[in-house]
Parts: sequence; structure tokens; C-alpha cells
Amino acid sequence: MLRFSTAGESHGESLIALVSGMPAGVPVEQEFINHELWRRQQGYGRGGRMRIERDTAHILSGVRHGKTIGSPIAMSLANNDWKNWGEILPVETGDPEKHKAVASPRPGHADLAGSLKYDFPDARYVLERASARESAARVAAGAIAKLLLRSIGVEVGSHVIRVGKAELQRPAEWAEIAALNAKESVLLNCVDAESEAAMKAEVDAVLRTGDTIGGVFEVVVHGLPPGVGTHANWDERLDGLLAQAVMSLQAVKAVEIGRGVTAAESLGSTVHDAIGYEGAEDAFTKFSREKNNAGGIEGGISNGEDVVVRGYLKPISTLRRPLASVSFTTREPVKAAYERSDVCVVPAAGVAAEAMVALAVAKLALEKFGGDSLRELQRNFSGYCEQIKAY
Repeated sequence: MLRFSTAGESHGESLIALVSGMPAGVPVEQEFINHELWRRQQGYGRGGRMRIERDTAHILSGVRHGKTIGSPIAMSLANNDWKNWGEILPVETGDPEKHKAVASPRPGHADLAGSLKYDFPDARYVLERASARESAARVAAGAIAKLLLRSIGVEVGSHVIRVGKAELQRPAEWAEIAALNAKESVLLNCVDAESEAAMKAEVDAVLRTGDTIGGVFEVVVHGLPPGVGTHANWDERLDGLLAQAVMSLQAVKAVEIGRGVTAAESLGSTVHDAIGYEGAEDAFTKFSREKNNAGGIEGGISNGEDVVVRGYLKPISTLRRPLASVSFTTREPVKAAYERSDVCVVPAAGVAAEAMVALAVAKLALEKFGGDSLRELQRNFSGYCEQIKAY
């Protein structure tokens, strides 16, 4: 079973990603992992932290001579900002006078709920782990999952479809998304230049006011055959696992599969994807669908169309013009604490969501096709594809 976990704090010495359950023999490209980490740091509206960090993954175990060896993969991502925080957040007792308290909780963040839960006198330790900085470790783990999926012809990509009120007005083709994700420059990661310009104007407006802005990203899984996931048990459904994976990301407040939101206000005759036969020769089966309103999933099972998942991202909680809060010490009204932060992170959140989607899909793919080695996995996968092609 594929599993992953992360450790580390926003201003700690490093982040850690641990991935176990990978079959042996999967080629691991260090450059690919680091490029994924670079993608997460890009996007118009990012804050000063991105000028400090240059994320790279240092692989400690589980990969030798460029391939996985079947044992757990451990990776560390050094925090360059640690040099400024070593005395503030030491592992040892240290000097209490140097502690940098978060003295008033920020509305919308985990500050107050976490401080109450863990009985902290301020929100520093809550902030350190709740920060979206943790998602860098997820991206590193997700890059390993992507390399596994790539070995059976499955790709994962993302693009931004809304920032504020500016929205992409047309569907994006997979080829556009793949080309966009391969670019060496990122503005707001939208496939349409005119829509992206409108999104940039939205960010510019909030930059002038000291506010923040959210939006919607879309993750697409391309090349996944029908039959991944199951209707048999509630906790094994592909859509449920994807929803949990994307919702677990910092600031995501809603998840949509396919036309999930607009389907709720539409008639069934306009929502469900009509089925035909004699589809394209390069398709997994001869069964075809006129549209992909279901987002590639029916009954918790992939149906051979592109899997489409959207994440709805709230605006970042830390504002340069803070909202009203209460002092942890005096309980008197004050302004919320300010920590260096971003204005818009929708493109970066899309990259982090790619990682989470890749990890969820890779887990189910390994459960279905099995294999302790890549060669065994590919053999099982090919046999299954032949089976459904002949159905």
C-alpha cells in the first residue's frame, strides 16, 4: 500500500517527506522533483518567502542508481530561512526572551482553534505547522507518485480557472494544460492569455488595498483507464478519496468533481454523459461518451475519460491590513497578528493539489494492479488494458 507523511515547521530547519510502498525499479529524476517544487513557488501574488527559499529535495533513502528499490523513500527540503529562526525556535529550551509570539489570532487561520486545542499561550507553534509551507513536502512526495503513474502512461496536471471574479470561459484541452505546466515561466497558470490578464488585474486590485484573493484551480488526470476505484465500499471510492486529498490542502474550502456544482441545478438529461460505441482506436475501450460532465468518475470508479477535480481556495488569512482580533494575553480587542504572507496562491495550490491527486490515484492503481517491481506492475497493467479492450 502506498503511504506518505510529512514533518517539519514553516520556520524550522527543514521539511521531511516520507513515501513508502513504491515498487522497485521506478526511475526517479531529481530534476523532475525539483522542477515540481519550483512550480509550487511560482505565480503572480506570491510573497517575500518565495524570494528566500529555493526548494530542492535531498533524497536520503529508497532510491539508488536513479531507481526506487522498494524501501521507504525519505526526502528533506532545507528551509533557507532557518538561519534567521534558529535562536527563536530552538529544539532545546533556549532563551524565552527570543521567542517570537503570535500574540493575536488571525481570523480564518488555525491560530485560535489550534491554541485552544493544544493549550498554547500564543499561536506560534500552531502557525508553524498549519502553514502552507508544509505543502512543499507534499509536492516532493507527489512527484514520486507522478513518476510512478507516468510509467504506466498516466499524467497529472493543473491550471487556474478563476481568480476572484475573473474566470476562464471555456474548457481547457489536455494538450493545453500539459504545455502550460511545462513552461519555464508562470504568471497565473491559465491556458488563456486574455483570461489570465483579467486574473492579474484582480490580483493588482487587492495588492493596492492590502487584501488577499482566492480562486479556483482544476486538476486533470489524463490516461487513467476505467476501473480504478470502486463502488463497493464507501472509503474506497475514487471521488471520495480525491475529495479528501484536495480538501486536506491549506485554504481549500470546497472540492468539485466534473460538473458537480452546476449539475446540482440542472436536469438529468443535460448532465449525464450519453454512451456510444465504436470509439477511437487509441481509447481504452470502444465505449465512448459525448461529454465528460461526470469528470471521469461514475459510481466511485474511473470511466476512462479525463478525471477532473476542482479546488475552491479561500483568500489567504494573513492580511497586510489585519482584521479585528483579541489579544491572547489581555483578552482586549486588537488587530490580528501579521506574518509575512502571499496575496494570491491559486496557481501554487493547483500544483500542491496535483501532488495530492497523484498520490491518491497512485495508491489505488497499486492496489488494483499490484506488483513489487515496476516490471510486474506494467505487466499487470497491460494485461488489464487488453482485457477491457476486448470486452
